[in-house]
Amino acid sequence: MPSRSDWNRFTRRQWLAGATGLGTLAALQQRGYADVTSTGVSMQSSARSIILINMIGAPSQLDTFDPKDGPWNPADINLQQGTGGMVLSKTLFPGLLKMSSDLLVLRSVQSWEAVHQRGQFYLQTAHPANPAFLAESPNMGSIVALEKSGAGLLPPFLSLNGSPAQGATFLGGQDEPMSPPTNAGGLSTLQHNFFGTAAQSQARFESQYKLLLDLDADLRASAYDHPMSNHADFYTSSKAIMYQPSIIPIFQFTDADNQRYGNSNFGRACIVARNAIQGKAGTVFVSINHGSWDLHQNMFSRAYPGNQYQLSNDLDNGVSNLAQDLKSSGDLGQTMILMMGEFGRTPGDLNPQGGRDHHKDAMCMAMLGGGVKGGRVIGATDSQGDQIVNYGWSQNRVIFMEDIACTMYSALGIDWTKAIANTPSGRKFEYVPFASAGTYVPINEVFG
Repeated sequence: MPSRSDWNRFTRRQWLAGATGLGTLAALQQRGYADVTSTGVSMQSSARSIILINMIGAPSQLDTFDPKDGPWNPADINLQQGTGGMVLSKTLFPGLLKMSSDLLVLRSVQSWEAVHQRGQFYLQTAHPANPAFLAESPNMGSIVALEKSGAGLLPPFLSLNGSPAQGATFLGGQDEPMSPPTNAGGLSTLQHNFFGTAAQSQARFESQYKLLLDLDADLRASAYDHPMSNHADFYTSSKAIMYQPSIIPIFQFTDADNQRYGNSNFGRACIVARNAIQGKAGTVFVSINHGSWDLHQNMFSRAYPGNQYQLSNDLDNGVSNLAQDLKSSGDLGQTMILMMGEFGRTPGDLNPQGGRDHHKDAMCMAMLGGGVKGGRVIGATDSQGDQIVNYGWSQNRVIFMEDIACTMYSALGIDWTKAIANTPSGRKFEYVPFASAGTYVPINEVFG
């Protein structure tokens, strides 16, 4: 088995012929050996970072960002007019309503999926959940990590309030998401000050880590398989942030901030996301999980745990304070925030259980910052929130997750038409399927 120092002597054909070559493909890609193609496109390059709020469980379009005046609304919903024809519930989203001049809502979005697991895979990867391609369909955050690594000590991809269902797959350990806990004290593992002074503790840690590297040298040089190589790469990235004064505060926050952001797991994740963006330590893509929004019953019953009021207020507290803090620090203009789930919910009246079921034909999402021109609505649904009746953009069709992915990549200055031909299986991986043929494109209207 060759050592890593011998990689340069192998051709691509030799690597594809052997299992060891497949396990190290990610490192070869990052060093320019991979067969990567592109059609060459003009990119928006308006954002330095992305924060994707994953509203797990599929939120109702009618009860979030596409409300309608109808008998299904509870008496206290209090629909209010915002900027640019936008209507939001002051009861559910008071903070976002105040920020409506920054907010853009897409109401002509549709999903290919109506099953949660498949829909989440689609949301996280912009690829269909084809069993033949699962192992070679990385999270969009991992694509961003591949493209934007090396900007700082932190991994480019952070996943907060839970790990994503899909990680880096064949791209390798360096592009896996970092999924830290979010608590006021931060990460206790970033420093081990248990032996005399802080300097003595760090010296002891460095000595122990060097011993580990010496013992593992052969395994690191010639990993048995891809997961072992990933593990070693991730350890190397993790070691880089140890005992770093600029990194430790990113994962810490005050109780005052915690209360302001809603005193919730989601709010605390938003604080860490804010710190990471403001810290400019290498984070480019942040995924924050929120939910479950899978409200098939009792969605407007305040006695029912995880009801629409609670979910909406948690989201509103976290995102509105996150956006305001980033605006105050001057970072919102280069930070695109997106809020969406995997599909929509059934239109019109609530079901007999007082909730809504799965519906893929109409959904909506909201976004702000990162070059987005706010105070506007793109697209429209009918009076029941059932079908899209106005697309609202140049392609004159519904908006799919593929188009949203193109938009995010374009905002970050990433060519969304790229494809990697020499994956471990030999199948071509496209950043966005069929984008090179122009089937899916960025929604340039979001930028004004």
